[in-house]
Amino acid sequence: MSIPTRAAGLDALDDFVPRAGRAYARDRNLDLGPSRGNVSGLSPYLRHRLLTEQEVVAAVLEDHTLGAAEKFVQEVFWRTYWKGWLEQNPEVWRRYRLEVRDLLAGELPDGYEDAVAGRTCIDAMDAWVRELVDTGYLHNHTRMWFASIWVFTLGLPWQLGADFFYRHLLDGDAASNTLSWRWVAGLQARGKTYLATASNISRFTEGRFSPSGLATTVRALDEEPFPSRTPLEPDDVVGTVGDRAGLLLHEEDLEARSLLAERPDLVGEVVAAAVAADPGERSPVGVSDAVVAFTSGALADAAERTRDASGRAAQVLADADPGSVVTWARSEGLDAVVVPYAPVGPVHERLEALRPALASEGIALVTVRRRWDGVAWPHASRGFFPFREKIPGLVREL
Repeated sequence: MSIPTRAAGLDALDDFVPRAGRAYARDRNLDLGPSRGNVSGLSPYLRHRLLTEQEVVAAVLEDHTLGAAEKFVQEVFWRTYWKGWLEQNPEVWRRYRLEVRDLLAGELPDGYEDAVAGRTCIDAMDAWVRELVDTGYLHNHTRMWFASIWVFTLGLPWQLGADFFYRHLLDGDAASNTLSWRWVAGLQARGKTYLATASNISRFTEGRFSPSGLATTVRALDEEPFPSRTPLEPDDVVGTVGDRAGLLLHEEDLEARSLLAERPDLVGEVVAAAVAADPGERSPVGVSDAVVAFTSGALADAAERTRDASGRAAQVLADADPGSVVTWARSEGLDAVVVPYAPVGPVHERLEALRPALASEGIALVTVRRRWDGVAWPHASRGFFPFREKIPGLVREL
């Protein structure tokens, strides 16, 4: 299991960089089981921004040309694309949240309990469930197979599958997880589904699995239409920093140094720092112990690395409730709390609840969006392939 520190992430990056070029492009789709030398293992660090997308891509391109490392760079930008797309279509997230809540509160569909317990009698699925629960990880190719079998062979609601992943994946984020499941089901790219086949699974697991009884035909799911796209916020910094500003990090972004380096005007204003998270907000039924442990470890690491203007380490708040943040802000005499911008998802919802709680005490909530997101997200208004054409230009700009 990944060690939840920035130092461990940097070590993993150093180890992967020599393999990030043509070797990665050749072997990345193979699921070799516990031996994961053909993939980077960086996704939990990127998901919590213990490492940033910018520094990972920069490190790879120091050793490889963009042409040689194209496949890996695209994988980094996939996460950026999903976040930018969901940012412009937030109702997709809100509807998913309501549907998961209703499904889990009602009578669970036949086969669901067996599926999440690894008792489907499909050897590959049952092994993947055990791997996910035990390690908090599944290979990206395997996630597609898993989702396809869940939806089209087992006939289970895609929302419950997405929730199961989100509860267990160390790298699970609202956009990548939700929209990838929608894509497999034929909802994200309308009518275009992904069908898992025994031959494909056998080929890319090198014969470890060749499940029988899989669906051979699929029918894309359907849904009620969504409203028009929501315009992106044009400014990277929203709100006004006063004389006494505190920095509050959360589980979407735990790398203060590079965040503040983009906004040197804020550095001298940070008189206090804190970190807070609530990974249980991912699901109505909470998250796995592995996700809790990774998030807690990442928070502790960020607190030690993050210092205020007087050199004090950041305070780890007991919880992420608005009341706890308000109590910390009052105790430090703050007139503003500065937070990294959180994209659409549970942390965004939490910060929206925090804003009026702080305002009632005369304290402003100031959000700082990284330049990486501010530059790339506007290009995520359509499908990934038009976005992909922009990647070389985005790499040069960022």
